[in-house]
Amino acid sequence: MPEVETVRRGLEKWVTGRTIDTVEVLHPRSIRRHVTGPLDFVAQLRGRTILGVSRRGKYFWFPLDDGAAMYGHLGMSGQLLVQPSSATDEIHLRIRFTFTDGDPEMRFVDQRTFGGLAVSPGGALLPAELAHIALDPIDPEFVDEDFVTAIRNRRTGVKRALLDQTLISGVGNIYADESLWRSKLHWARPTDTLTRPAARQLLGHVRDVLTAAIGAGGTSFDSLYVNVNGESGYFDRALAVYGREGLECERCGTAVRRDPFMNRSSFTCPKCQPRPRRARL
Repeated sequence: MPEVETVRRGLEKWVTGRTIDTVEVLHPRSIRRHVTGPLDFVAQLRGRTILGVSRRGKYFWFPLDDGAAMYGHLGMSGQLLVQPSSATDEIHLRIRFTFTDGDPEMRFVDQRTFGGLAVSPGGALLPAELAHIALDPIDPEFVDEDFVTAIRNRRTGVKRALLDQTLISGVGNIYADESLWRSKLHWARPTDTLTRPAARQLLGHVRDVLTAAIGAGGTSFDSLYVNVNGESGYFDRALAVYGREGLECERCGTAVRRDPFMNRSSFTCPKCQPRPRRARL
């Protein structure tokens, strides 16, 4: 989420209030979620004015002046860049948007084509396609006590709960590990063993980690993540455990451990975050 929020803030500055002149779809896979195809995608966007840029979890959308919205997801390698028309086309340029007031144009670049854009009729306030995604803890409408109750009612490991986008959105693998380290909780700790104070403390650390990451422009382990100006984030410099296998825990000096987790990895301090006797994997 911090990476997407960084992109959202950058786009908001450059596209709000501008009217789309042309849309050029250079790779159909990048609009595969728009099931009526490229011609309809272009037709629904040409002449529309962008009213702002909104976000729900890792998804974003552009409310349009006809009540519709263009929504999307960056996937693993997607980039939304603001570029002058004179700039050389990126190798993996998939969609180009020009505006009636001239430069700059907006470009969707995606090497792996896991991301994509689509139009949601009537979705300006919230596209129906995103309604199942929970709020993230940075959202002013997020209700802390509802989250505390919900996570304690789950029968799962605490990290799985943090990654459940129907419970809380925007917490990726990196930020879950960092939040759990700050909370001194092992990733396999059963959620139903959390006390309400412990759940509140965890939520506070999640919010702090996400806020700090947004301030740093996100985490750029992958050079494909950049903001709208092509710049990388630097929160990776502040990571306490993620990606630090074998290095000393900043709190106690114990070597950080890496465990396999859902085809990914979890990083913990064995001393600060002891594995629970009853674990949920």
